[in-house]
Amino acid sequence: MVRHGPVIWLVRSAMCALYPGTDGLPGIRDMDLDGYLRRFRRETTPLLWVGVLAGSFLFAITPLITIGIPLPAFLLPKGALDRHAYGITYHRIYLLRQSVFLVKMAASLYWGARPEVREAFNLPLYPPDPGTFRTR
Repeated sequence: MVRHGPVIWLVRSAMCALYPGTDGLPGIRDMDLDGYLRRFRRETTPLLWVGVLAGSFLFAITPLITIGIPLPAFLLPKGALDRHAYGITYHRIYLLRQSVFLVKMAASLYWGARPEVREAFNLPLYPPDPGTFRTR
């Protein structure tokens, strides 16, 4: 893992909890998530980046609300973290659910395009990214 600031670390932590690996699918933790996050931050709009940060922060501080454990999400054991990820995703408070949805959306853009994930779902691979979206 590349060394980075606490903001990127918090986003990475939330994404890894929301996209864990299973027997048949790789988790986002096993991919070049740090490189993707640097690129995403550089290429996305400021408003979407702030939304992803807010969603990651809410994900981190809400285990007390979702599973009744007064710890931040990044300190939870795996089983409790899985319950929290499920609980926040389906929470009855719409704002919580939608804030975390922004984190899931940003993570899924990377995770779902990865060759190993597409192969697991028997989907054709995407051609290489030409890198022409933004050229700053």
